[in-house]
Amino acid sequence: MAAKTTLNAKNLEALGAPRLAELLIEISTGSAANKRRLRMELAGNHSSAEIAREVRKRLASIARSRTVINWRKVKAFTADLETQRKTIADTVAPDDPKEALELVWQFLALADPIFERSDDGSGSIIQSFHQACADAGVIAKSAGVEKDVLADKIFAAVQNNDYGQYDPLIAAMAPALGRDGLDRLKDLLVQWSKEPEDKVAPGDRQIIGWSSQGPIYEDQIYGNHRELTVRIALQDIADAQDDVDAYIAQQPEKSRKMPLVATDIARRLLFAGRTAEALETLDAVDSKGHPDVPIEWQLARVEVLEALGRADEAQADRWTWFEQSLNDLHLRAFIRRLPDFDDMEAEEKAFVYAQAFPEVHRALAFFLRWPAMVEAAKLVQKRKAELDGDLYELMTPAAEAFAEKHPLAATIVLRSMIDFTLENARSSRYKHAARHLVECASLAPHVGDFAGVGSHDAYVAGLKSRHGKKQGFWSLVP
Repeated sequence: MAAKTTLNAKNLEALGAPRLAELLIEISTGSAANKRRLRMELAGNHSSAEIAREVRKRLASIARSRTVINWRKVKAFTADLETQRKTIADTVAPDDPKEALELVWQFLALADPIFERSDDGSGSIIQSFHQACADAGVIAKSAGVEKDVLADKIFAAVQNNDYGQYDPLIAAMAPALGRDGLDRLKDLLVQWSKEPEDKVAPGDRQIIGWSSQGPIYEDQIYGNHRELTVRIALQDIADAQDDVDAYIAQQPEKSRKMPLVATDIARRLLFAGRTAEALETLDAVDSKGHPDVPIEWQLARVEVLEALGRADEAQADRWTWFEQSLNDLHLRAFIRRLPDFDDMEAEEKAFVYAQAFPEVHRALAFFLRWPAMVEAAKLVQKRKAELDGDLYELMTPAAEAFAEKHPLAATIVLRSMIDFTLENARSSRYKHAARHLVECASLAPHVGDFAGVGSHDAYVAGLKSRHGKKQGFWSLVP
């Protein structure tokens, strides 16, 4: 049984309503968010209309605000947004879907003024708006709004999608729009695309890639901003209507030979049962402009080959791409399709290959991901001179992974980071290097044989000989 002081609903109920009310008043004092939540709950005791009125007031208040939302305030602000969004979807919508739909449109309209005054590196605010788009689709389905009216509303939103807040809107609204509503939206977009717009000035052209003929400009591929907006929206409509050809038609001829675009098209063709066309699309990629095709393209190609019954060819591609990149996704897929016992032989062959791979850090990352810690430790000990201590984003987790069972490998990795820091006088990293040295000291008693890398005491003596004058570092070493 839980103790009487354990915080749970049953124990709190025992305090009685009067005492709980006093505590809530006390806890909410000085907290605007808690007060708003309590007011919302009080409104809920009356009717969904009262709750809707409270939400509308709060949304209007947010729209009027000019306070900068810096990174410190993002979490609390997002929590406030989520409270309003969930209240609309979970409380207002079941009783009054039409009112809820109006509120969710009001919520979505907050995006522009919010992003103009916010600094959200976490992406939590935009996620709230994307979820509101999903809510809008569910609410609209039960609100019984006329298709044309709904299409007009969505069209207006898409025209003002400056921060990507409406990116999922068409897909979310597709069930409510139906075919007639989607056709209406398509007509509005096509009509808008035909209206004249200023050309992009030469100095404002943005390079988004390179081909064998030189730079590829954003306007060259996609046209102006309006054309791009229309193109993306029409692609969403094509997906909603399961119209692969309409989706392909929205891709300029040049962009169809870009690996990621070709992958998107091929996956849709594969889903539609047009497998041979999917392979043709993938193989039409401009390999001169893209010598290192992305893994998305590679995974799509082997999937298409499998669908065509060309499993042996797919396996050969997986192994080739593994050898090129040491990407474990290819090796895992390759091994999964092997008979029993052959998989162990293939894994051993892959490990031997990785041990001799020219880029030692890519090999180390592969062994850590697999995971194959014995192989990783062997690699580090054999090729310690090649380790780059500047790659702390790889070396730090490697040292942590080695520490328990492979203390010598952990020590070598830690020393690589210490050596880089001191040899390059990276004073901003001195505190980390000092911590690494302490970790080396704690690992030393567990290393049975330093295998030619020098004992911990010898290593420290060497550091003092070479970097003894770096007091900024030594002052941090216990």
